[in-house]
Amino acid sequence: MEDDPTTRRRRSSALHTADRWPITPFNRLFAPIYLLAVLALLYRHVTNLLVPATTTLALLVADLVLAFMWATTQVFRMNPIRRREAVENLNDVVAEEGELPGVDVFICTADPYKEPPLGVVNTALSVMAYDYPRDRLAVYVSDDGGSALTLFAFVEAAKFAARWLPFCERNRVVERNPAVYFGSNRGHPVDGEVEEIKTMYESMKHKVEHVVEAGKVDDQFIDGPKEQEAFGKWSDKFTKHNHPTFIQVLLDSKNDKDVDGHVMPNLIYVSREKSSTSQHHFKAGALNVLLRVSATMTNQPIVLTLDCDMYSNDPATPRRAMCYLCDPKLGPENSAFVQFPQKYHGINENDIYAGEFQRLFQAMPMGADGLCGPHHVGTGCFFRRRAFFGSPSSPVAPEIPEVGPDHVVGGSVRSGSVLELAHRVAECGYENQTSWGSKIGYRYGSLVEDYYTGYRLHCEGWKSVFCCPQRPAFLGDAPISLADMLNQQKRWDIGLLEVAFSRFSTLTYGVRSSAGFLMGFGYCQNAFWPSWSIPVIVYSFLPQLALLNGLHIFPKATEPWFWLYPFLFLGAYAQDMLDFLLVGGTFQRWWSDQRIWLLRGLTCHLFAAVEYFLKYFLGIAAGFNVTSKVIDEEQSKRYDRGTFEFGVHSPMFVPPTAAALISLLALVQGLAAQAMSRGGGGWRDAPLLQLFVAGFGVVNGWPIYEAVGWRSDGGRMPVRTVVVAVALAWGCYVAAGFVLK
Repeated sequence: MEDDPTTRRRRSSALHTADRWPITPFNRLFAPIYLLAVLALLYRHVTNLLVPATTTLALLVADLVLAFMWATTQVFRMNPIRRREAVENLNDVVAEEGELPGVDVFICTADPYKEPPLGVVNTALSVMAYDYPRDRLAVYVSDDGGSALTLFAFVEAAKFAARWLPFCERNRVVERNPAVYFGSNRGHPVDGEVEEIKTMYESMKHKVEHVVEAGKVDDQFIDGPKEQEAFGKWSDKFTKHNHPTFIQVLLDSKNDKDVDGHVMPNLIYVSREKSSTSQHHFKAGALNVLLRVSATMTNQPIVLTLDCDMYSNDPATPRRAMCYLCDPKLGPENSAFVQFPQKYHGINENDIYAGEFQRLFQAMPMGADGLCGPHHVGTGCFFRRRAFFGSPSSPVAPEIPEVGPDHVVGGSVRSGSVLELAHRVAECGYENQTSWGSKIGYRYGSLVEDYYTGYRLHCEGWKSVFCCPQRPAFLGDAPISLADMLNQQKRWDIGLLEVAFSRFSTLTYGVRSSAGFLMGFGYCQNAFWPSWSIPVIVYSFLPQLALLNGLHIFPKATEPWFWLYPFLFLGAYAQDMLDFLLVGGTFQRWWSDQRIWLLRGLTCHLFAAVEYFLKYFLGIAAGFNVTSKVIDEEQSKRYDRGTFEFGVHSPMFVPPTAAALISLLALVQGLAAQAMSRGGGGWRDAPLLQLFVAGFGVVNGWPIYEAVGWRSDGGRMPVRTVVVAVALAWGCYVAAGFVLK
């Protein structure tokens, strides 16, 4: 995004500038006008309730949810700001490079078959090659799968890094993920060194992929007694759910050098102890182990958290983050973290699954930056370590000082005493009777540990900053399967509901916290995300079923109330589209985004709510499934063509298919009835709004009609799904005949 000359400068310092978003005055003017229209609609519903009707009550509930979610959205439209950092001034502000704060990087992986080790290695290599003092950089890899395959990949990566890092520095390489660098078509210089390093990378790739395919590390790939000792720790009795702690120092910045004689960053493999009898708290537990282990070994003041597939796309990223974390004008004592947006490579032209999340990862963080700061979104976040230990004014001391932010590490990362303590704090029973997960570290209690932890930090009084440089700081993989995407978001939804209905609910605790009412209320936008399913389900079925039964539930074109509905619909959609386009989206991608918004309401939002309440009332707990990063070639081809993937039967495909069928039948019957009508009213007395809703459902349901009707590829809708959807649609029609009388 280029700077708009019409924006008005809001704040500035030597290290960054902050500009107000140009559309802010319009948003502030439009909000009260739209609010009056919303209140008028609710007034109409309430007055109509004087004559009891199922349709009126359902519409009232749906529109109350829409009104609430609209109100939470306005929080992010009142004062959005866009920041730009002045990296060139950083060295002057910190006086000299040696004063730059150290960074501990946390990379989490959990399954070598769903998250291929080679991809995790490429992510680690991309951050190890940052333009940052290497002796102030430590990379910790958390392997929650406890796999020797992942360790082997990083043993090989440590050897390759000794050539890769100096090569990147000498040639000022920007794409420091070797797979991306060697796979791009940007005309890299062809010389002996490039070819030699490419050959080394291909050799490493072949070894890692061979070991993963074989499922074990053969003796032929083990080089020397140190590696033999490391891999000798594994036993066939160990599983991903039952194994002791493994910590392996692969590179030590005080002793290991690259081929040019320069120090290497620390590289440390960590697999925490697992036991089937202990609670492990998923990713939040793994990150807390890394917080403690890193505190005993390096204890850098800044912590960067990364997903294993989210590689660095800009070697200057740490310096960009320091433009905020080192800026005295931002109040370092109150700033907890700098959040970069999640961005993805390989998304198809129209982003059919809305994988960019422009609203969640760009528009909303800019709006929140005008308040307490953006939400934490799981990856690409530079934390101040101190923020994990209590509020800015009331620090919480850990159980032992060696895991606190003020601990000074005395020995080498390979020293016996350091490793002994590191192993002890990674034991599965270490957190018992401590404040970890409640007052210290990542917070437990939700599957979305990122959102929950960032929320709790804001409630304690911490601030955050959104950094969105023109070149994406990080790039990751978005799901290319519809089922994977919906299951991933269902998991998010369950975690959000766990926050919404906890004692730290955004609606009760958040609005009264140190974050302030507006920020707490804004957090409701995400916490109650699954509630979108209520209005989406109502408007996907009720108007159409009423139309099929000859019942008019909206005003006619001759009634004054008629025009309220187009204003509310067009006003909301136009403003949403404008937000989307201003953060760099296109019209076609916005259309895909709104279609997926409707699809989520009939799938993952609905199923997440059901699963959550089953857990709450019946104790049926939700599990944690890692989203697969393995790409199927045929799926990938269909995705690149912009074709939806329905090839695997899923209960989540049933409601949208039933809704699409009902919308089509309602539209056809409604138009046919109107064509055959001989009444004098003509189109003035026609159910225009219901016809529009049905037609809108048909347009958005087009990929479903394709998958059900005429596609013959592997991604077509399974017959089983179609049969169940037809049965559901018929059941809804029959039930409506009784209920809507």
